[in-house]
Amino acid sequence: MYDFVVVGVGPAGARFSRRAAEAGHDVLALEQGEIGEPLACSGHVSSDVWNYTGEGAREDLLQNQVRGARFHVGGPHDGSGRDSYPFYKDEVVSNVIDRVGLDRHLAELAREAGADVREGHTVTELYEHHDRVEVVAKSGGEIHEFEAKMVAGCDGPRSRVRDALSLPEPGELLHGVLAFSEEDDPGDFVDVHLTAPRFFAWRIPRGEAGVEYGLAAPPGVHVGKQFEELIDGYDVSVSHRCSGAIPIGPPDRVTGRRGFLIGDAASQTKPFTGGGILYGMTSADHAAREIDPDRPTTLAAYEHAWREDLEREIELGHWLRRAYSLPEPIQHAGLAAAAGEIGVHMDRPTSLLSTDHLKAMLSGRR
Repeated sequence: MYDFVVVGVGPAGARFSRRAAEAGHDVLALEQGEIGEPLACSGHVSSDVWNYTGEGAREDLLQNQVRGARFHVGGPHDGSGRDSYPFYKDEVVSNVIDRVGLDRHLAELAREAGADVREGHTVTELYEHHDRVEVVAKSGGEIHEFEAKMVAGCDGPRSRVRDALSLPEPGELLHGVLAFSEEDDPGDFVDVHLTAPRFFAWRIPRGEAGVEYGLAAPPGVHVGKQFEELIDGYDVSVSHRCSGAIPIGPPDRVTGRRGFLIGDAASQTKPFTGGGILYGMTSADHAAREIDPDRPTTLAAYEHAWREDLEREIELGHWLRRAYSLPEPIQHAGLAAAAGEIGVHMDRPTSLLSTDHLKAMLSGRR
């Protein structure tokens, strides 16, 4: 019997598998297809990502460095300076990375730590008992049955583990779409368009790897039409389109009797961007530290720990997102007042109240 069966080997699942294995636990991690495929997530992350990677990762995965963002209000998605408000730092704010490569790198770190990581295993059934869990997976036409003391659901926004454990769903699921152009753009600013209903569209330069274009919006919005308007505004040709659900708003509970959720399955994401790589890996560390597979009561410690760390950030993130839907005159006024040098951390909205941000605002470099 395994200590943990981990379902899903994205960043959250790989991170938990690695940390749990390093703690001496017997870990089996199952990925439905090939790790990192299909791509359904942006590769724009804070530079903190390198705190979770191994030797040589930055050299292999880094595509570009970003030091600011230009916010655009109203009008066509033309990327012009019109109605543009820059926010920036003198140093690097974030990185653009090879997203597929990151997943594979993190999975390899889990293997090196001793986790049994298997690709091509689709979990079809899961049963939670008082003393164990049973996990049934299909691989290559064969059925495999596994037993573990606990199961970790790291299987994304439409989590099969969450359903099997009868845990509540995220507050909402946005529909996101990505595509890439072959432009060679080493620019160090991303573009954010506050024109997609109740969310935003973006353009992220990836250096020699091209440019990423994306957009997300709630159900009921014609995302395809909105995305075509974005691409037409920039007058570019794109390829490698992909789409996926973006969970926003964690439920009141992400733990069961012998199971728990991490990452997108738990909606541990930033409400104002939809990003969840760092929040998911942060929560994975809390889970590996707090949960003892022989003591189900420790699930409560994980539930408390990750919320203590991220709940305030997520709550403030909801307030920031509400600003996306304000009337345009208010958006113009607010962005004009706040634009300029910043001292915030892209994963921590509470840094808006930090001394660093206050100093940047008072520095006069606008």
